[in-house]
Amino acid sequence: MKLSTKGRYGTRALLDLALHGGKEPVLLKDVAQREEIPLNYLEHLIRPLIAAGMVRSIRGPKGGVLLNKSPEEIKLSEVIQLIEGSIAPVECVTNPEICSRSQSCVTRDIWSEMKEAMDVVLESTTLQNLVERHRKKQQPEPAMYYI
Repeated sequence: MKLSTKGRYGTRALLDLALHGGKEPVLLKDVAQREEIPLNYLEHLIRPLIAAGMVRSIRGPKGGVLLNKSPEEIKLSEVIQLIEGSIAPVECVTNPEICSRSQSCVTRDIWSEMKEAMDVVLESTTLQNLVERHRKKQQPEPAMYYI
């Protein structure tokens, strides 16, 4: 199962807003530049996040976008669902009626287990968790001295 660029870029854009935002709006062009996302693509990605109330858009000379919820309140499961839709590796996992073999198919059981495992990770990870991971990766490792 691969996330599309929509899911990856949307998550990176939200992380950027969490890192560089706060109470002041951030220009989308700045997010696009820092995250190396084409601006027109980012504008398209941000719309469902605004519609869902996760991001707020402010117009005017001091306008831009900012998180409408705290990073602790934004779960990756919510982000991916908004941007990607279902993360099930095959359609029969979320829509068993499409296949007459759904009830007896052992491979469908595996695909369901895969989806459940991904759900657990995404549901238990918040945008704040990503902020903390990002900050740890930005810290230089301590020098090791051998005697």
